[in-house]
Amino acid sequence: MTHNELFNLGKQTLDAQAFSKLIGAELIEFKEGEVVFEIPIRKDLLQHHGFVHGGVLSSAADNALTFVGGTVLGPEIITSEYKINYLRPALGEKLIARGSVISAGKRQAVCRCDVFTVKDEVEKICATAQGTIVTFTQDEK
Repeated sequence: MTHNELFNLGKQTLDAQAFSKLIGAELIEFKEGEVVFEIPIRKDLLQHHGFVHGGVLSSAADNALTFVGGTVLGPEIITSEYKINYLRPALGEKLIARGSVISAGKRQAVCRCDVFTVKDEVEKICATAQGTIVTFTQDEK
């Protein structure tokens, strides 16, 4: 699959996710072993202290982990598990989630994602996650 075909498949997959559309997630980069998402920070994504809600950060990380796992395992994948560490409050203009593959076999991939906030063109890490992405068959749905 060419880079453009893979990127278009990623955009179609993201467009099919109502929650990702709701939070404004945009696929920026999608190639084997690497994915980048951006989410504009809006007032309706903030929690009561004025920080981006942890669920938004978690969703960004989960998508990045799963999408990047799919670049090495194929499209029939799901998240088996992941852990996220919130490192600092997320404040700024947008979020960037960058996913990469740590190790992959035939049925599973261990992936990593770092989530950054961007304010005045300066990135600061606000969360990091690691997860296991696994393949499944249609009869396991």
